[in-house]
Amino acid sequence: MLVTQLESKYYFMKVFEYLDRISMMHKLVSRQKTGTPEEFASQLGVSRTSLYELIDELRLRGAPIAYSKSAKTFFYRQPYDITVTCSLRPLSYNEKKENSGGVNIFSKILFFRTLLSELSMVTLPC
Repeated sequence: MLVTQLESKYYFMKVFEYLDRISMMHKLVSRQKTGTPEEFASQLGVSRTSLYELIDELRLRGAPIAYSKSAKTFFYRQPYDITVTCSLRPLSYNEKKENSGGVNIFSKILFFRTLLSELSMVTLPC
């Protein structure tokens, strides 16, 4: 499956949007300033269902997120940190060859994302 440049830009934007959303979630939960689930979802620009999917994903990765009905906010039950970093760089010749089987259809960028001490590598065509 070939990915067009337009689709590639779309995927890049979605990745950065996701990383920003996780960072914003962490900041608001750490400060206990999320508000109700509906308000929190609105602040993040997602539906209530999507908010709970994101929370479940973080919980699966060890985030001790809980909700206080009396304070109307999400919070961490114990000290917790999320560090989101992003690194973009051109691929070396060998990396291009390894990722494309020697066929140079598009130039590519290697994208590293770290989230909760997990490193994943994604190659996106540009």
